[in-house]
Amino acid sequence: MSVTINDVAKLCGVSKRTVSRVINRSPAVGEATRERVLKIISEVGFSPDKQARGLASSRSYLLGLIYDNPDALYIDQVQRGALSVCSELGYELVVHPSYSKRAEFIDDCLSFISRSKLDGVIILPPVSENKELAAAIREAGCPYVRLASVDLDDADNIVVSDEREAMKEMASYLVELGHKDIGFISGPQVYRSSIERLAGFLAELQQCNVQLPGNRIIEGKNSYESGIECAITLLSTEPRPTAIVANNDEMAAGVLRVASNLNIKVPEQLSVAGFDDNILASRIIPSLTTIRRPVQNMACLAVQKLINKSQSTQSEKIKLDDVVTPYLVKRESTNRCAK
Repeated sequence: MSVTINDVAKLCGVSKRTVSRVINRSPAVGEATRERVLKIISEVGFSPDKQARGLASSRSYLLGLIYDNPDALYIDQVQRGALSVCSELGYELVVHPSYSKRAEFIDDCLSFISRSKLDGVIILPPVSENKELAAAIREAGCPYVRLASVDLDDADNIVVSDEREAMKEMASYLVELGHKDIGFISGPQVYRSSIERLAGFLAELQQCNVQLPGNRIIEGKNSYESGIECAITLLSTEPRPTAIVANNDEMAAGVLRVASNLNIKVPEQLSVAGFDDNILASRIIPSLTTIRRPVQNMACLAVQKLINKSQSTQSEKIKLDDVVTPYLVKRESTNRCAK
């Protein structure tokens, strides 16, 4: 005969509700009680049935992930972070790639939420910047958390990566290395993240009395191929820049490819930097100086915020951060300016 939650409660000398709270990782249970219940659960081999657990609490224990982002490495990092918390707390993650340029985009997302019976949904940039989508999900009554580069929502509904400040750090570092003629490959300026990164970089250069002419700023598409195209343009000028910063690591890798094709030595003749610190940044040659955006931590926070919303009382809720700070990672692709 299988062990029931009532059996566990009786053995522990606590109520069924207390055992349920321990299973659901509620902070409303004292540490000594939690340890005693978990010990008994382990000893008797009790395993709560997920379907019954969901019915009892009117939850599905399913969280969704909505995105329209071509960067597979970024999506992988998000999923790793989200799953690390989901698996620990007994939730499953349902992934939904979307197509934000389609007329039925919002209806498609709402349909996904409805048919999956989600307890909440995480929305990734750039679609997290879509205020119509956020409003529609809010009206549908589904808890959500948006990952973004600016404060677009209430603290409970967002995890912000302060990318403007991070790019100020990058600009300051390059100026310290003696670079004054710098090229910048921005992301699409329809995205707030691209706007924030460029704005932070320019603001710090201005503080350092370094000018960045308009012809040194080129808009890319956040893809490796567009990084190549933009780098060809920047490196075809005379004099060519002594450093190039790209809006992400994908485009920075494109810059390294062009420099290699043109026999421009990195970092001796050209410093190159990116943003994200994806898995390739430390593995390419030369390894890439970049801004590390703590994507996994952001995803962990987002899941914790969603689960926090489901706690029945205010005392059960946990205070969680809503802003994370990316930071500079110095590697081989940058050096002192030779000129």
